Amino acid sequence: MDKSSTRPRVTGRKREVVIAADRFIYWLSRHWLAVFNVAVALYVGVPFLAPVFMRAGLTGPAQVIYRVYHALCHQLAFRSWFLFGQASHYPRGLFDQLTGIDTTAYPGLQQAGEFIGNAQLGYKVALCERDVAIYGALLAGGLMYALVRTRLPRLSLASFIAFCALPIALDGLSQLFSQPPFNWLPYRESTWYLRTLTGALFGLGLAWLAYPSIDASMRATREQLSRRFGW
Repeated sequence: MDKSSTRPRVTGRKREVVIAADRFIYWLSRHWLAVFNVAVALYVGVPFLAPVFMRAGLTGPAQVIYRVYHALCHQLAFRSWFLFGQASHYPRGLFDQLTGIDTTAYPGLQQAGEFIGNAQLGYKVALCERDVAIYGALLAGGLMYALVRTRLPRLSLASFIAFCALPIALDGLSQLFSQPPFNWLPYRESTWYLRTLTGALFGLGLAWLAYPSIDASMRATREQLSRRFGW
């Protein structure tokens, strides 16, 4: 007996739902990169609206953005970009001097995370410098991949670890473990350009590593659905 004849047939409303789901999967398999790029663009772009809203006096929408992204990022003001102020960033020592916040103690770190800004210093972006670099570079990598996807060799996992993951780990972890409550290493505070460089390398490398594999998987799914439904 043909085993396929023993399988239950999907009919009626359930069949319509299944076909609709397959159509969506087929559509996603064709447009996944555009969906990813739009999602990343929104994720990294919305935090820049927070200082814009603060500048415009729309504190309610700005506070919503800060609160939502605070669950995703530490938002330490001395590691964040600022708009509409006297500088684009304020290194830790300068930030402490200008605000009177002592960031060498935990209460001060809490205050630095909650500090939005003011008319003089400007208002911070709701993602830290490193996260802006990571997701900005991931977006740039996605846009570039759209142009060269058929000609780009895959980045090996070993290369990703060595040239993309290791730099950001060294920069971030050496900073973390050199400060309270750890104090395991000689004190160091990273800089905006190191956070940006290591974040950008990680974001670009992640796109180069993951997108070719996702593309291959989506192409296989699309071909399977095309054979099944003739789409």
